[in-house]
Amino acid sequence: MEQYRTLSPQYGTRQHGPRRDRPRPPRPPRQPVPSQAGRGAGGEPVRAARPPGPQRRPAPVRRPAPAPAPTAGGLPNPRLTGLGSGLFCAVVMFLLGALCSALFGASLTAYGVLFLPVCALTARWVRRGDLMTAPVVVPIAFAVGLLPLADGEGGTGSRLMGLMTALATQAGWLYGGTLIAGVIVIVRRIRLVRRRRTAGARPPV
Repeated sequence: MEQYRTLSPQYGTRQHGPRRDRPRPPRPPRQPVPSQAGRGAGGEPVRAARPPGPQRRPAPVRRPAPAPAPTAGGLPNPRLTGLGSGLFCAVVMFLLGALCSALFGASLTAYGVLFLPVCALTARWVRRGDLMTAPVVVPIAFAVGLLPLADGEGGTGSRLMGLMTALATQAGWLYGGTLIAGVIVIVRRIRLVRRRRTAGARPPV
């Protein structure tokens, strides 16, 4: 059986635990245990922050090298558009046709011989984006250059018939110049494709 203890009236009844009417004294800060130093919450070890490693620099962007300027002793190397190459070839052939008509007695052979280097220059100077225009503008320029050489004394119809006759008789020069322009364009196109593949397969620096 439980026994109740009674005290004298002067002391009153004993209460277990601290009295609630008195504030508790502040507790001193808890010192870390040496064995637990360097551990975080839950006893897990705290890892020291690693210094940041060397950052990789972004690969430099390669810019296409500018076209070399023509030297004083070298040949000019312009870049013509499709329209520019057509105008160049037509104007030069018209001037050569007038020159052949004045100096060589309207010699179609001399005109055909001069037509070949003009075709090569047109295909060489046209820019990369308009390579396929060179074989197209060359035959047109050949016909334009034949206007001063066409025989015609009866007006426009007679001159037109003379132009058709000259084109038929000088078709060999026309095909030869067009073939030269086409070969040069194909070679330039192949080099351009190979250069792009090499630049794409080259690892970045």
